[in-house]
Amino acid sequence: MSQTVGLNHLGLSVRDLDATTDFFTRVLGWEELARDDSYPRNAVTDGKLRLTLWQVDHANDVIDFDRRANIGLHHLAIEVETEAVLNALAGKVRNWPGVKIEFLPELVGAGPRKHMMFQEPGGIRLELIWPG
Repeated sequence: MSQTVGLNHLGLSVRDLDATTDFFTRVLGWEELARDDSYPRNAVTDGKLRLTLWQVDHANDVIDFDRRANIGLHHLAIEVETEAVLNALAGKVRNWPGVKIEFLPELVGAGPRKHMMFQEPGGIRLELIWPG
């Protein structure tokens, strides 16, 4: 029997704290919970999942994550309720400054599930997925 009860939060290092916070709050509709500019960090939530976003130190050599070469987060998959929501978000994401689209909504295998992959402005690889 597991001695743990689930994910409390996921901490992510980002290139630009403001850009990532804006993306989650303005594009995905998440709520900003707890900003600490002395660190700097911020927490955001969709009401079920909480992320803590940590600003990388640009005084150091900042290296983008390579999912094929680095140990760690491959991507973060966030579920949406309907195909219509996925498609609407795809339109917003596609036009958001600093986003790098890997692919727009497409079937997962034979479907009906659909997903899209992209990198948000702070460098985190995200998947939006509709379970079908």
